[in-house]
Amino acid sequence: MHTSQIHTGPERSLSRRHFMATNALRPQVPVVRTRPNNPLWDRTFFSSMILVLWALVLYGFSRTYFLAGMVRAPLPNTLIHVHGAAFTLWMVLLFVQTALISAHRVLWHKRLGLFGFGLAVAMVILGLLAATDALRRGSGPLGLSPATFYVIPVTDMVLFGIFISFSYRLRSKPAAHKRLILIATIGLTGAAVGRFPGFFHANPRLQDLVPLVLLLTIALYDRIALGRVQRTTLWAGGTLMVVHLARIPLAFTPAWQAFARSMHG
Repeated sequence: MHTSQIHTGPERSLSRRHFMATNALRPQVPVVRTRPNNPLWDRTFFSSMILVLWALVLYGFSRTYFLAGMVRAPLPNTLIHVHGAAFTLWMVLLFVQTALISAHRVLWHKRLGLFGFGLAVAMVILGLLAATDALRRGSGPLGLSPATFYVIPVTDMVLFGIFISFSYRLRSKPAAHKRLILIATIGLTGAAVGRFPGFFHANPRLQDLVPLVLLLTIALYDRIALGRVQRTTLWAGGTLMVVHLARIPLAFTPAWQAFARSMHG
């Protein structure tokens, strides 16, 4: 045997101690347990919320739109027909996008999302045109004058546009993105809730209870699933409720009444 291959006992012990000391000085990389990007309970919750929104829309618009034949429904003019079709397509798109995520078709979801952003831009334009058309036709539901009621669809469209814009910017952050999409859609449910027969129809001031309950449901889910309420839920949900509570008092101000008269003209 070659002499270089012979290691004495003390040399072997010294080498082992040197290896252990060197290893101890190396920085230890902690094991980080990351939360899955799209866990089952997340998909279940957001899918359930979309179904709730669909139930509100179907119930609210069943008599005047869906059961009336949709394209054959007795709506005031072509603009309102296009407006209704676009908003219905948005609800269909939400359902499809949620199904694609549940099926792990992320690439298809992203491609369809570009169409969804374009549809949202069209919805804002159509919503403002339809609101102005209703103002000029003298439509004033909820016991409000047309000029006063005008503040409701206008603020709905402004908030929807803001939330969708932020959701597009944050599309690489799924948690914030899907919450903004959901909250933006919750802001549109007032038109459906306002058509509910019974309690809410007789008490229009209490219609904001529906979006409030939906927003609190998201906050509760955040608290249970994440241990904290998401920042997106806080600022978007808070903005939605502040605007909803402040817009009717705003509509009675001379400034808004003058703005509505100018739009009517």
